[in-house]
Amino acid sequence: MSQTAKPVAIPAAEAPPKTKQSNYPEPFATRVAGRFKRPLGDVFGLKNFGVNLTRLAPGAVSALRHAHATQDEFIYVLEGAPVLVSDAGETPLAPGMCAGFRAGSGDAHQLANRGTADVVYLEIGDRSAGDRVVYPDDDLQAQLNAAGQWVFTHKDGSPY
Repeated sequence: MSQTAKPVAIPAAEAPPKTKQSNYPEPFATRVAGRFKRPLGDVFGLKNFGVNLTRLAPGAVSALRHAHATQDEFIYVLEGAPVLVSDAGETPLAPGMCAGFRAGSGDAHQLANRGTADVVYLEIGDRSAGDRVVYPDDDLQAQLNAAGQWVFTHKDGSPY
């Protein structure tokens, strides 16, 4: 049985974009409009961690402010001037700057593009099974199920 051949290298900006730009249920999916991800890790069949080339249009945010229980995250800014919003407050970022978010730290974070030009950054995260995500500003929580799909519920556990 043959497997689809994976490329050796590609121009990152030419990687296919995600077909569904957000897994959030409404009304939350609309809040990340203007965010476009190209899953670079998937192009190469990476299983242990993911890499996304992400573009934020002016006014867009990377995600709802969130914190992972078991997955580490790392971002590296390539273009633009996003603002990192975290439990520590707001930190202006510029190309060449990076930030990391340790699993289980509880430090809820997001990037916001408050400028007039696009922001482009790499986001890297592991794919730890059974991850849980809290969204302190919203009535939302998420659990990564055994099939690798995010299941979103209200904070009281009721489904969306």
